[in-house]
Amino acid sequence: MQYIVSTDWLAFEIERNNKKLVIVDTQFNLNDPEEGYNQYLKGHLPGAVYVDLEKHLSTPIDKHGGRHPLPDKDILAKKLGELGISNDSKVVIYDDQGGMIASRLWWLLNYIGISDAAVLDGGLKKWISENKTVTKVVPNPSPKTLLPQLNNNWKWVDHLEVKTKLNHKDTILIDARENPRYLGEMEPIDPVAGHIPGAKNYFWKDILNEEGSWREKKELIAHFSKIPLSKEVIVYCGSGVSACPNILALKEAGYSNVKLYAGSWSDWISHANYPVAVGNERELDR
Repeated sequence: MQYIVSTDWLAFEIERNNKKLVIVDTQFNLNDPEEGYNQYLKGHLPGAVYVDLEKHLSTPIDKHGGRHPLPDKDILAKKLGELGISNDSKVVIYDDQGGMIASRLWWLLNYIGISDAAVLDGGLKKWISENKTVTKVVPNPSPKTLLPQLNNNWKWVDHLEVKTKLNHKDTILIDARENPRYLGEMEPIDPVAGHIPGAKNYFWKDILNEEGSWREKKELIAHFSKIPLSKEVIVYCGSGVSACPNILALKEAGYSNVKLYAGSWSDWISHANYPVAVGNERELDR
């Protein structure tokens, strides 16, 4: 299974007019929700359709559930079908943020049963740096039928399950946020700083190299080497978005039992009297 595809591979598939191929642009700016689509209009990969993080890959914020609650599977499937995605499509997703938003859609596609989905290595930045074709032409895809078929190997957990498994010997909890936020030294978005007790910090951007491309498989295996392959791994971030590239990297490194805490930190702190930790946790026992 290909979770990451190269720019050269994608250029070849575009050139040979692969009828099953659907390219999805997921550019998005958390500070300016309209910027992503505006950037898409200024230039995108040939044939790429656009999907919005907050309009299509999330549901409206409620009291609980975090800042980017998971979308309803049927509503998501209808939207993706309108964009030309069917159950047997080959979907390649990209963004301009190191794969963070693209990985959210990648996870959702696998969750609803579209296993032939991959993230473009290096994203839009690498594509442009290689002088590959960019267009302003917005495609008019033929609608397809997409029937969501939930994949039991792609599960998400809620706050109750996370709370039950705190410090459980068979579960590893990973916080994908940058280290100062994990430590509780700063919190620019959510009202409470810190992390879920027992969580280990693996900042999601550490899975990328200096050029912004995904690290090689052997490097990802080394990166997560303190986590036994036999453990259940639950990944969270601020709102369930930047956790997804870590999930992709863990899958690429050979971990099979990996779950998303969909509401993540912004959901956790919305529940009264839920414990919060600051500072470093002790190293994992080998």
